[in-house]
Amino acid sequence: MDYKNTKAPNTTVTYDKNKIEEPTGNIYEAITIIAKRADQISIDLKNELVEKLEEFATYTDSLDEVFENKEQIEVSKFYEKLPKPTALAVQEWLDTKIYYRNPEEPQK
Repeated sequence: MDYKNTKAPNTTVTYDKNKIEEPTGNIYEAITIIAKRADQISIDLKNELVEKLEEFATYTDSLDEVFENKEQIEVSKFYEKLPKPTALAVQEWLDTKIYYRNPEEPQK
């Protein structure tokens, strides 16, 4: 999923509780689903960042070489500016982009 082109807010937003709980009818179930999705997004973003930073890794044992890699800093700053995983998950939930099912309920 492309988390860079999302309309999720970068700042704190107050959401309408009724819109959050509408798909499930239970606010706690909705928040649990959103939290699980936020965990998935967090893992995806971390793996993506680590993969990109690996390109800049130098495997030398010399302590004499301490330098700043401008591209590495820019990549890190870019990921710091992205919306938080919880904001991304809430936006996906409101846009009905999250598939969920309750294993205790019969399939339709």
